[in-house]
Amino acid sequence: MLELRGVTAGYDPREPVVHDVSLTVGDGEAVGLLGPSGCGKSTLARVAALLHRPVAGTVVIDGEPARGWRHRAPRAQRTAFGVVFQQPRQSADPRLRLDDLIAEPLRATGRRGEAAERVAALAAAVGLSGELLARRPHEVSDGQLQRACVARALVLRPRWLVCDEMTAMLDASTTAALVAVVEAYRRESGAGLLTVGHDAVLLERWCDRTMRWADLAAERRP
Repeated sequence: MLELRGVTAGYDPREPVVHDVSLTVGDGEAVGLLGPSGCGKSTLARVAALLHRPVAGTVVIDGEPARGWRHRAPRAQRTAFGVVFQQPRQSADPRLRLDDLIAEPLRATGRRGEAAERVAALAAAVGLSGELLARRPHEVSDGQLQRACVARALVLRPRWLVCDEMTAMLDASTTAALVAVVEAYRRESGAGLLTVGHDAVLLERWCDRTMRWADLAAERRP
């Protein structure tokens, strides 16, 4: 189970955007977090994925509290997460070809020998041809780059997936294709999913349950 307990977070400790929020994602469960832009749901998603240290509160991963954030998190905890962000161009190194982008987490964790097989399998799953894999981010569309970013998120076979507005910039067909890829991976691996967004129809169709940001705020009121 992935648990966020009493999380308060923001980029200015004096003015947090997330106040005392708790939520859980069960093994193999898909949980949606629905809220408007600017409410703090993306900040909470980054805390859940160990990418942002909260001002207060705890993240518990399979019964063990998080013991660090970003590169200071223990490798076993850090690599338990696959993360997909809203804007692929901000999360992709423009110098890397798409095949190297997908393989980047394997190389960073000393598993270079697995790269060729994993990249080929994931490229096929997300719909990237060999010709596209040889291109750099500026040579492909947003949708094609987001396909590579989804493949990168899955390459280490994560235990938990965090998708932060993953489909906000995509057309309907690419959205459907990438949601199908994530769901196929979850069925095969038993991974849990936390996905945040503002599209109620998508989240309610995709997820086992959807939590509304306004309801989380209401739970905190005396």
